[in-house]
Amino acid sequence: MPRLFRAGRRAALLLSACATPAAAQPQSSAASVTLSELSVVGAAATDAPSGETRGSLSVPSVDRQRAALAGTVGSVAFVDAATLQDRYANTLRDVLKDVPGVYVQERYGQELRLSVRGSGIARAFHLRGIELLQDGIPLNLADGSGDFYQVDPLALRSVEVYKGGNALTFGATTLGGAVNVVTPTAYTALAPNILRVDGGSFGTIREQAQMSRIDGPLDVLVNATLTNSDGFRAHEAQATKNFNVNIGYRIAPDIETRFYLGTYLTDQKLPGTLTLGQSLTTPTLANPAAITGNQSRKVETERIANRTSFLLDVGKLDVDTWAIHKSLYHPIFQAIDQDGWTYGISPHWAGTFDLGGFRDDVVLGLRAFAGQNSALQFVNVRGQRGAQTLNSLQSASSVEAYGENRFWFLPDVALMTGAKAFSSNRTFSDKGGLPGNPRPRFADVTYEGLNPKVGLLWQPRPDIQVFGDVVRSRDVPDFSDLVQQNLLSTTFVPLRAQRAWTYEAGARGRFGRLAFDVTLYRSDLRDELINFATNPGLNIPAATFNTPRSVHQGVEAAVTLDLVRDLAGTGDGVSLTQIWTHNDFRFVGDPVFGNNRIAGIPADVLRTVLTYRHPSGFHVAPSLDWVPQGAFADHANTLRVPGYALLGVEAGIDFADGVALFVDARNLTNARYVSDIAVVANAAATAGGAGALAAFYPGSGRSVFGGIRAAF
Repeated sequence: MPRLFRAGRRAALLLSACATPAAAQPQSSAASVTLSELSVVGAAATDAPSGETRGSLSVPSVDRQRAALAGTVGSVAFVDAATLQDRYANTLRDVLKDVPGVYVQERYGQELRLSVRGSGIARAFHLRGIELLQDGIPLNLADGSGDFYQVDPLALRSVEVYKGGNALTFGATTLGGAVNVVTPTAYTALAPNILRVDGGSFGTIREQAQMSRIDGPLDVLVNATLTNSDGFRAHEAQATKNFNVNIGYRIAPDIETRFYLGTYLTDQKLPGTLTLGQSLTTPTLANPAAITGNQSRKVETERIANRTSFLLDVGKLDVDTWAIHKSLYHPIFQAIDQDGWTYGISPHWAGTFDLGGFRDDVVLGLRAFAGQNSALQFVNVRGQRGAQTLNSLQSASSVEAYGENRFWFLPDVALMTGAKAFSSNRTFSDKGGLPGNPRPRFADVTYEGLNPKVGLLWQPRPDIQVFGDVVRSRDVPDFSDLVQQNLLSTTFVPLRAQRAWTYEAGARGRFGRLAFDVTLYRSDLRDELINFATNPGLNIPAATFNTPRSVHQGVEAAVTLDLVRDLAGTGDGVSLTQIWTHNDFRFVGDPVFGNNRIAGIPADVLRTVLTYRHPSGFHVAPSLDWVPQGAFADHANTLRVPGYALLGVEAGIDFADGVALFVDARNLTNARYVSDIAVVANAAATAGGAGALAAFYPGSGRSVFGGIRAAF
């Protein structure tokens, strides 16, 4: 068996060397594909990343992260955060815009719509249907809800996207899968010291500092980012302060513990939604209700997590623990005042066996997490608390067990099988005793299930993989789904869990000058959780219902072609990257909406990037973002927003002494377009007609950002 382990490591290193990424746009999925067999055992401890003398047991090198991801039987993507250093990366939109199949659009500030394969398709706020992880440890709250405010693009070393059931390796089996943001350690940091200042349009200024040190068995990294911006629209100003600390200690040669500490402060004014006409003619306006109510979102989050890793005779055991405290003050239609904790523990073991001369890779894990959230509401008096209208407690808990097995029954073919069993509870307690709400109310619901997965991975060449799989997913409602509100009352709605079977097939790799990543998929859903805004202009959280049947299907494709090499000298080159995401999401025989398209996400999203890079460090990349036909604004399909095309260009130069300059110009033609929609049920039935419907977030106008970075 030791011979097998050594052979696996040699194969992984050889394949990583053979599967070189494309010369341009390395942040795109196609351009950053590195294919190899998965070699789990001892990788972090025995193979130090380039430039390291020892490496980390708990966090593998970036090359090891990429190689392990490439062993996934299913559609995945890898983003090396080194590619973000020479452009303005303020949100997850900037990080993930080159990943096919990921639909991410900005609403305002750091608020986004993030959807993979239609997850949370119609939700007009925050996150649903995707597990957001930091260093493999959940960032979502106990009920599965989440947002993006504590993900700092300048505090990342890599990002792993596991689409759909391919996130089973973390225990995630939601429709959208998981996005794992990996922070740097002192071993993987781009430099021991980094200082950066950037800014530009809309009064934006951002400062970042990072320092890391290694002292014997101890490694420490500290990162801080401060951002202030007035925003493109009126009443959109934001101020954020993000602090991250990563401390690792090698207790023994085969034991390492690592602590992750973070504090995230966000003060974001909310501009609200506009009518379609306003979005296309006067997009800088704010909704009048947003101004009179001084609508905003103030979040204070503290997070502590630990991973302790044990290198065993067979495999490696990671034990993760975490606790998240979140305080939210959110005056919208009412003043929402919440404070809560989430905490959990998750042991995870991975190893490789020799079964009769065949290689067998195994992953086993448990997760148990819970949390309580004090959810209060008050009349919104110009952003201040008025009379109290709700005094409730939200409690959630989950217990999960999962496993995944890859059996290489041929040298180049693996059979993957896996499953996850879970039990999740949601308890809502309204204490009552308030005017208009005198009686206490209590609701308790438990969701249970088993999600299996089976697939095949074929690697006909060292740098090409073909895969296909079938997986079952379940999305358990969070409290934003279960606790529904209007201007008069709060009601607990006992929704069913969303279930789906997803079938996918694809290929990824490199052939000569061409790198590619293409996946076709179809999801047959039952009881899909569908949202629609009851009054988007007032920022009332959307109502949610279960539609009996629906279908999500599409194409996720990224292709990079090296057009020209040695154009103006040895080592330079021009490459063309094309990214295409096709979305076909429909109701199937719905009692109200028939076979209509599910509103909120356009059918086709395309991005084209032409990149020139010179070995001196100079690079320039013009780009075109094109949505040929906009999304429907309502499930009745009576109103559709226009399509749009956005031109941009990124350029910069990296000097040999570690200093880099960059400029990032966006929407050069100052196009007027709708970036996102607060979906409604029927726009034509809205009071005043579709023209009076305030459900649209206008996209930002022409902007230019620039910066300077020093790494030493």
